Amino acid sequence: MTPATRTPLTTHTVIDSPYGPLTLVATDGVLSGLYMSEQRHRPGDETFGERSAEPFGEAIRQLDAYFARELTDFDLPLNLAGTEFQRRVWEQLLLIPYGETRTYGELAEELGNPNASRAVGLANGKNPVSIIVPCHRVIGSTGNLIGYGGGLPRKQRLLAFESGRDTEPDALF
Repeated sequence: MTPATRTPLTTHTVIDSPYGPLTLVATDGVLSGLYMSEQRHRPGDETFGERSAEPFGEAIRQLDAYFARELTDFDLPLNLAGTEFQRRVWEQLLLIPYGETRTYGELAEELGNPNASRAVGLANGKNPVSIIVPCHRVIGSTGNLIGYGGGLPRKQRLLAFESGRDTEPDALF
């Protein structure tokens, strides 16, 4: 007899931030999504499960500290569902220091395939845990801001916030 396959428990909560409402999603109690309103590649709300703040206390505390400029590195367990390549890209994103940027090409080189900058960009765009997995820190080879699932104005504001140029992260969205 085959053991029954258990469906993972998915829950979510919505919090306010200076960058608009953020939907946090947990799978079996581990953060698996952080989505902005009107975010490209945002799953449908029906996939987020029941609303419950219970598994999100530490994530909310760390996000609040980040927005208050008291935290520059998140320390949270993550459940990132994606292809092996996507997960490798997201792991590289976690290595980009607060206030710094990398180009898609630099990330491709760090992954051992300098010709994969386009694939890196696609994987970056599918990042399910924005802000915490800092996909906003990736820029074009010319230094231009290109591609961000939360929209370029948010990317610009997040980069300005982290570099200290945006001294008041007032809600814009």
